[in-house]
Formats: sequence, structure tokens, C-alpha cells
Amino acid sequence: MRKLQEVLRLKLDAKLSHERIAAALGISKGVVAKYVGLAAAAGLDWPAVQSLDEAALERQLLVAPEKPRDHVQPDYGRIHHELRRKGVTLMLLCEEYRADYADKQTYSYSQFCENYRSFAKKLKRSMRQVHRAGEKLFIDYAGPTIGLTDGSRAHIFVAAMGASSYTYACATPRETMFDWLESTAKALTFYGGVTQLIIPDNPRALIADSNRYEPRANDTVLDFARHYSTSFLPARPYHPQDKPKAESAVQIVERWIMARLRHQQFASVNEVNVAITPLLKRLNERLFQKLPGSRASAFAELDAPALQPLPAQRYEMAHFKTVTVHIDYHVEVDKHRYSVPHALVGQVLEARITASAVEILHRGQRVASHCLNSRPGGFSTVPAHMPAAHRAHMEWTPQRLIDWGLTIGPATAVAVTRLMDESKHPEHGYRACLGLLSLAKRYGKPRLEAGCTLALQIGACQYRHVRDILANNRDKNMPATAAEWISPDHAHVRGSGYYQ
Repeated sequence: MRKLQEVLRLKLDAKLSHERIAAALGISKGVVAKYVGLAAAAGLDWPAVQSLDEAALERQLLVAPEKPRDHVQPDYGRIHHELRRKGVTLMLLCEEYRADYADKQTYSYSQFCENYRSFAKKLKRSMRQVHRAGEKLFIDYAGPTIGLTDGSRAHIFVAAMGASSYTYACATPRETMFDWLESTAKALTFYGGVTQLIIPDNPRALIADSNRYEPRANDTVLDFARHYSTSFLPARPYHPQDKPKAESAVQIVERWIMARLRHQQFASVNEVNVAITPLLKRLNERLFQKLPGSRASAFAELDAPALQPLPAQRYEMAHFKTVTVHIDYHVEVDKHRYSVPHALVGQVLEARITASAVEILHRGQRVASHCLNSRPGGFSTVPAHMPAAHRAHMEWTPQRLIDWGLTIGPATAVAVTRLMDESKHPEHGYRACLGLLSLAKRYGKPRLEAGCTLALQIGACQYRHVRDILANNRDKNMPATAAEWISPDHAHVRGSGYYQ
């Protein structure tokens, strides 16, 4: 802390010697002589000194006057903006600057870069972030990879807790969405709980729209977040300072784990993970240099008690597809068709597809669920999704119609069987049989049984024949028995066993 004004007060106002001033203020006599000499050279007396504050006095006496600049000054603000463009470098901007002022004195490339960096330092500010326990999990991939013997590479996923810096790392074959989410699920299992937020950067595998203000994760990531009752909040693009814990953890993993594995040979990603496990334990138990304890102890004290519980089941990877309900109340997923409630015909729905199931969602609510079927051109239909008329039609079978006829009487059952026999295909006889059986509602079961008995005796058991017999009351005038018509050996009767 400078004592310029106090030195001049004691000298010019109190008239003390250099030695006494130096002793009183705890400075050397040479400093006292320097300050007094500068004031004398500037022609300052005590009233003039008293009217100035310490800063103004320092600027007047100690700051050297700025030398006139002979070099043309670049527009460092524009340079800073241009460097954000892809492919633009300081070398290119320096060449353009020197070309624009070729007839004037310009800076060399090294001085140009030094001046720009001095300018940029004045712009940058770093805010210390305070992370609450159990609030944030930072995730990222390390830049370097580990080579495998088959020529492929193992990519290293890194996660770090916000409050304790407790670190997790594992190897994956690639950096796809599946790798990101599978590794994140493993990390949450490793920590034994779920944070309120998960902070990645802006990988295309996870983030559908890396907007600075309203970033949007893709549907699978949102589904993952719903399953674990958490949320993804990606860092701003090109702002690594938004996730300093991840950046620091990646650097530590590179130095304390990957560097120790550089001389080893690995045949698979699983072998890399086996080698990482003991090194990761050592890393988390390693004592901090400036703080008490280690990452493991800090996690047990801070983050672990504040984490949300894990769900009962681990997340099953799913992908989503927009589907339209066809007129047959089915949607198509991978060339197979799955039914939905018939009231949704024409609606645009969302299919959630996992390794074992297909769920159909309408406005976020599940309306249908099917086992995954990979048979192209096939149908998976739930009867409850069908209209009542379709469901009733599907339930009609020859055996069911014969059994219905038996509830009325043996002659009626034989008549139904005869109608089915005379049809080229069982479904051809469905309408006639249903018409015949429906006569019981109008005339009653006893009369229908009598009408069928008479129709069988005269060899005319079509629907219209039985209907005319009942309409003309012929069944009342001619009682008959149906014993000969219900014999299992009759030439015209196949029997119900035929349709089993």
C-alpha cells in the first residue's frame, strides 16, 4: 500500500526529517527522498497535495507519461469478434491488418498477438461457482482415447459430482447416444442416487437443438430424464466454464488413470474397464492438496445424503417414432403393424420402441402396449382396441354357431351345420346362420326348433325356408320329431367335431 500522501504531509506540513518519517511509516529513507523529490519537481506544496486523493497524486507523480504510438493500432474488438468464425486465426487477421496499412508502421505478428491477448484478458471474467450438495452431475468424454489390439479405440466417459468432485469413469466403444446414456446410468448406479440436474456439453448425440437460451434435448434423453426424475441442462455452446467440474475431472482422469494405462495392451472395452476400476478407487481416495479429506470422504459427507433415490428398475434404452393411425386402427413400426384404440383413427401418435416392447403414446399418455414383433407385414391386434362390431365378427366361428344352435334344440344345430356344409367357405355361411338363429328373438326358441325340424323333413333348411314356415305358422300345424335328423350317422351331418 502506497503512503505517498502521508509522506508528503509529514515532510511539507509537519517538517519532519527523512529519518523520522521513514521510522514512523515503516519505509526506507530512500523512498521518502524519492517521493519528496517528485513532489518538488512537480512544484507541489502541501495545500496542492492536500487537494488531491491518493490515486490522483499517484497518477501525477509516479505514472510515466504514455509515449506517442507510432504504430497503427488494430481494432482489437473486431479481431475478437472475427476469431469466433470457423477457420479464422490470429495469423490471418494479422496478415489482413498489415495489408490494410501497408504504407504505415504496423506491429509484427508476435507483438500483434501479445497485444490482442492483453486486450482479451481484460474482457474475461471468471465467477466462482458454488455447487449445492446433490444438485449437479457433470458429464463429458475425455479427448484422448485408448487403442485396442483390433485397431479400434476405447472412448473414456467421465462424470463428476458438483459439491465433492467424486469422479466416475468408464470406457465405451463409441460416443453415440446409447453410449452417453448407458454410461450416465452406470454413473448414477455408481453414486447410488440421482442428482437434480445432469450437465453435459452440447453433443449432437444428446441435444437436438443447442440453443444458447432454450436448449432442447432429444426425445430419448427426455425419456431417460423422466425415468430418473432428473433433468438435463446442457452448458452453453463453446463455454467450457459452465462445466468446470467436468473439465477438471477429465484432466485428472487423463493424468491419473489414462496416463498409467498407456503401456498396457487391451483387446476389448471390457478389459479397459477392468483396468480403470482400481485406479478410479485410488483417485477418489487420494487426499486433496489444499482441503481436508478426499473426494470419497467429501462425497460421503456432502453429496450422498442429498441424492434422490434410484428408480426400482434401470432405464431400458428406447427410441421414438412418430406414427399415424391407419383406418384399420393399426400403426406401422418397422414394417409390423400394432393396434391402438379404434377411436384414434387418423391421429398422429408417438411410438416408444425398446428392445422388447412397443408403447404407443397419445399426448404423453400410453394408449397401447405390445411385445416387439419383428415379422414384416404381420399384425399384432388387441381385441379390446376393435369396434364392437369388428370384435363380434372376429369371434364368430362355425363351432360357436353350432353351439348356439344346440342351446335352441338339436334340429336347429343340424340346420346350422347343414348351412355351413353347403358353403364353399365357413364365412360364407355366417350371415345365413346368424339370420336363422335370430328368428328365435321374433318367434321364440320352441317355434324355431319346430320350424327347423319341419324344414329338415322336407329337405329345405335355408334361412328363407325356415322364415316362411314360421311366418305362415306351418310349424304349429305339423308336429314332428327330430330323432332321425340328429343321428350322428346321418349322411348330411358332419358333426361339431369336424370344425374343431
